[in-house]
Amino acid sequence: MNITDAAQKYQEKMFPGYKSKVLETDPEFIERFDNFAFDEVVNQDDLDGRTCMMAILSVLIGCQGIDEFRAMVPAALNFGVTPVEVKEIVYQSVPYMGVGRVYPFLHVVNEILTSQGVKLPLPGQVTTTLENRLEAGIKAQVDIFGEHMQDFWQSGPEESKHINYWLAANCFGDYYTRKGLDYKQREMITFCFLLAQGGCELQLTSHAAANIRLGNDKSFLIKVISQCLPFIGYPRSLNALRCVNEAVAKSE
Repeated sequence: MNITDAAQKYQEKMFPGYKSKVLETDPEFIERFDNFAFDEVVNQDDLDGRTCMMAILSVLIGCQGIDEFRAMVPAALNFGVTPVEVKEIVYQSVPYMGVGRVYPFLHVVNEILTSQGVKLPLPGQVTTTLENRLEAGIKAQVDIFGEHMQDFWQSGPEESKHINYWLAANCFGDYYTRKGLDYKQREMITFCFLLAQGGCELQLTSHAAANIRLGNDKSFLIKVISQCLPFIGYPRSLNALRCVNEAVAKSE
C-alpha cells in the first residue's frame, strides 16, 4: 500500500493518532481514495481547511452520509470549526432538508460534543422573536437576493401564498438571522445542502447566484464543489458546476 506522505500528514491533522480498520480490510480502496481525497483534491486549490470542513459537513447532511459525518465532525473541530458553527450548520439544514432527515445528525453532534466535554446547550444564537421574525426574514431575503424580494412573502396564488410567508418568516427569519454564521457562510452551506441532495437544480442555481452576489464568486464555488467531490461523487458535482455556470451567465 502506497499512501503518500501528504495524504498521511493531512489525515493525521484530521484524526490525530487514529488508525482506520479499513486499512486492513480494504487496503487497495483506501490507497486510492486517501491519495485522491486527502492529497490530490486538498492540494488542488487554496480553499482554507476550516471552510472546506464546513462544506464537507454540509454535503454529508445533504447526501445523508451519517457515518462519514460522524467521522468528520471531530476532524472539523480539529480544523478550527467551532461547536457553535457545527450546530448552526445542522440547524441551517432543517429548512432545506426537513427535520426528519436532520434529527439523526443533530444527535450525532450532541454525542460528539458531549464526549469532548462541551457543555450543552451551547450559548443561544437567536436574534429574533416570534413578533419580529417576519420583518427580519424579509430583510435577510433582500440583503441576500436583492430588492425584488421585498414583497415576495405576500406573493403567489391565494391557496399557496402562505408558503412564501413561511419562507420569509421561518426559513430566513428563524434561521438566517441567527448568530454563529454570517450570510456568506450560510449561503455557502445552503449551496452544499442543495447540491448534495440532488433534484434541486432550480434552487441550486438561485443560491449559486445569491452566493455570487454576496462575494462567494464563481472561483470560490468551484473550489467548494471540488473539495466536496470525493464525498458526493461526480454526477452531483457536475450538476452543481452547471448550475454555477448558469447563475454566472444570467448575471452577465
